[in-house]
Amino acid sequence: MITGNCLCGACRFETDAPPRGPSMCHCSQCRRQSGGIWSSAHVERSALRITGPVKWFASSATARRGFCPACGSFLFWEDTGEDTCSFALGTISNPTGLSLEKHIFTADKGDYYDIADGLPQKE
Repeated sequence: MITGNCLCGACRFETDAPPRGPSMCHCSQCRRQSGGIWSSAHVERSALRITGPVKWFASSATARRGFCPACGSFLFWEDTGEDTCSFALGTISNPTGLSLEKHIFTADKGDYYDIADGLPQKE
């Protein structure tokens, strides 16, 4: 069981499904919303149980981002054409047992850091 919550605890989630695709996103939207790199993994949307208030923001024509309306924690990302939901790895309450698989949107990364961990990088 993986459980997570926002900073204030108002928004919580849990899943029994094994998370897939743990990655670090370097896109300009994630950098602006998180203040840096956003790490996430995803599960089937139907396997993710969310409780509490989540505010959804349509960040593009094909994606939306979920955050806590009380504390502002950036919790979720969804492609509106898929049946999965990504959740922020930093919000997980217990040890994850996960290892990052890749970095994504590296062409948009900030110029103030290097990616030096040897993982695959997708522009």
